[in-house]
Amino acid sequence: MTNSLSQQAPLWQRLRARLWQQWRHWRFRLLQKQRYAALSLENVRGFDLVVLPEVYNPGLFETGALLVDALTTVELGPSSYVLDMGTGTGLGAIAAAQISQHITAADINPHAVRCAKINALLNQVDDRMTILESDLFAGLDDTRYDLVLFNPPFFRGTPADWLDHAWRSNDVIERFAQALPHHLTNTGCALVVLSSNADEPVFLSAFRESGLNMSIVQQHDHINEIITIYKLESADQ
Repeated sequence: MTNSLSQQAPLWQRLRARLWQQWRHWRFRLLQKQRYAALSLENVRGFDLVVLPEVYNPGLFETGALLVDALTTVELGPSSYVLDMGTGTGLGAIAAAQISQHITAADINPHAVRCAKINALLNQVDDRMTILESDLFAGLDDTRYDLVLFNPPFFRGTPADWLDHAWRSNDVIERFAQALPHHLTNTGCALVVLSSNADEPVFLSAFRESGLNMSIVQQHDHINEIITIYKLESADQ
């Protein structure tokens, strides 16, 4: 990992990120808000999904689909234990359930929990999924996972409503980094999505401080934003 990842982003990059956030905000309000106002149906990477109001819509933003694509970079089998943290519609959990028989999906948003349960039934994987409401790991038992998926809230701030929990938080990534090593198997790893328009260097520093090794498994350049999938492993692996 280069030194630039551990330093504060340059001023031009922070200004670009702010402008990009504003553009996404107005694009959402002008063009996409109606798809959040009522129940919608999406198909993402071949999976049919019901999206309830107040639940992050993976049909509008690509990060969830990219995390599904990254499943090909890790070894999973029927006996693997997988956790989809911040599951939203359940997309990541449903994709992992095509391989593994032991899937846990968690979200702090009760609407997302309901949504994920609907989609597990819709995609006929409910028999291998446990879906529950939890603030990160707080509501989980002591199971250790071979894989943890996390598409976190990128931006700083206090969420204004349930949907906003998918976008912003004050400390979610730091708390996730601190707890993650205690929930991985000896050979386990996490796949985490981060955006160049967020405070990425600070988040990467939190992972390092928790004794996690990082590697980039996929990177997608969208001109105004770079989406990176990081693989996190305990340093003693």
